[in-house]
Amino acid sequence: MMQKTLPVIDVAPLFGRDAPARRKVADAIGAACRNNGFFYARGTGVDAARLDALAREFFALPEDEKMRIAMAKGGRAWRGFFPVGGELTSGKPDRKEGIYFGSELAADDPRVRTGVPMHGANQWPVRPAGLRDAVLDYLAANTRAAHAIMEGIALSLGLDAQYFRQHYTGDPTILFRIFHYPPDVAGSEQWGVGEHTDYGLLTLLAQDDAGGLQVKSPDGWIEAPPIPDTLVCNIGDMLDRLTGGLYRSTPHRAKNTSRRGRLSFPFFFDPGWEAEIVPLPARAVAQDDRETRWDRESVHDFRGTYGNYLLGKVGKVFPDLKRDVIS
Repeated sequence: MMQKTLPVIDVAPLFGRDAPARRKVADAIGAACRNNGFFYARGTGVDAARLDALAREFFALPEDEKMRIAMAKGGRAWRGFFPVGGELTSGKPDRKEGIYFGSELAADDPRVRTGVPMHGANQWPVRPAGLRDAVLDYLAANTRAAHAIMEGIALSLGLDAQYFRQHYTGDPTILFRIFHYPPDVAGSEQWGVGEHTDYGLLTLLAQDDAGGLQVKSPDGWIEAPPIPDTLVCNIGDMLDRLTGGLYRSTPHRAKNTSRRGRLSFPFFFDPGWEAEIVPLPARAVAQDDRETRWDRESVHDFRGTYGNYLLGKVGKVFPDLKRDVIS
């Protein structure tokens, strides 16, 4: 049964070579993945303070200036800014604005040359100065942390520590968002982001001190408030699929109930675009869980590459962009 609070795990030993310490952390991560699908990670080496300050400068800009890097201008790379209401969850507009980023790829990268969707260069605003460097540094720090945590997850499943890197994340799909949730409107039923699960393997989330994140449990929704010097970690649909449902991707949602803007920084660490998604060794296919899922779809029915899965999902989030750019 899910706990009413999420566990806090110091993952620092995963960056070292002390096998017993790594094993202890892996066991804690495994328990969290089975019981919650969520945990707080301490000792990741990730610091969002610099990015937080720059993001606040960006979202304070006039709308027309922010729209200079609108997602529609990003082409097949699917990067850039969207305004409040521009993203959908379960067909309903979210009450947030944001910027989409990903791995920075040059024009001569083979994936860019062949037009693989969601690969390419990021769009960078003129203001604030320094945002580009801050984002790229943040991506690098999160990538290092995600590889280490995935080693812990591999060990928790009785696999070699490098299993995921060898089979799925040697060249991971890396996506990153900066979201700004405007102050709550009294009496509003609109969620900043509605109930959903994440699509890939692992999400690392930094959030400011406004709060508002909630995680679904059998007994209702539990709060996941910010804890200093931690990231919120949760597993996604692909880890659910790979483990045959042993590790469940847990629904979550967010609503800014404060009287000021809320920032969050979700980093998505996902399988490579062409990675075939099949259950891990000795993992049976899970029972059909579509009746209890937010989208009434079972991840265990999926066959194919992660790129195919991701496109099917994000096309529902931005249907106009999918029609005009990706199709």
